[in-house]
Amino acid sequence: MRVIFLQDVKGKGKKGEVKEVSVGYAQNFLLKNNMAIEATPGNLSKLEGQQKRVEKDAAEELAEAKVLKEQIEKITVEMKAKSGEGGRLFGSITTKQIADALQKSEGIKVDRRKMELPDAIRALGFTNVPIRIHVDVTATLKVHVTEE
Repeated sequence: MRVIFLQDVKGKGKKGEVKEVSVGYAQNFLLKNNMAIEATPGNLSKLEGQQKRVEKDAAEELAEAKVLKEQIEKITVEMKAKSGEGGRLFGSITTKQIADALQKSEGIKVDRRKMELPDAIRALGFTNVPIRIHVDVTATLKVHVTEE
């Protein structure tokens, strides 16, 4: 019997897959537990429509991410901090502070956890901060730290 999986079933199939399984397994386990539905022409066309919608949404999300990347790469965020000799800061500039400054100055909201800064900024000058906007899109934000 051909079935369309509604959720992942270990060892049998993943959500959205159409597979051939034994009739007893399908009727007694998969269909009863709402893990799969029978692969009729109507159900197959519904599945196709859902997959097209998911692909369309993913393409729109990617396009939005690329536009946001272009906006972010044009920006230089200015930050002020107290510093000592040799341009070393008292304390540091964290991703949360960078995200807040970006929100305040440009109105662009970026989650601080998406900023891939290995360590906080501890020196004056320019620093490039990579921001993972989307799985395939990474923007680089310029942060300029000046003395207060």
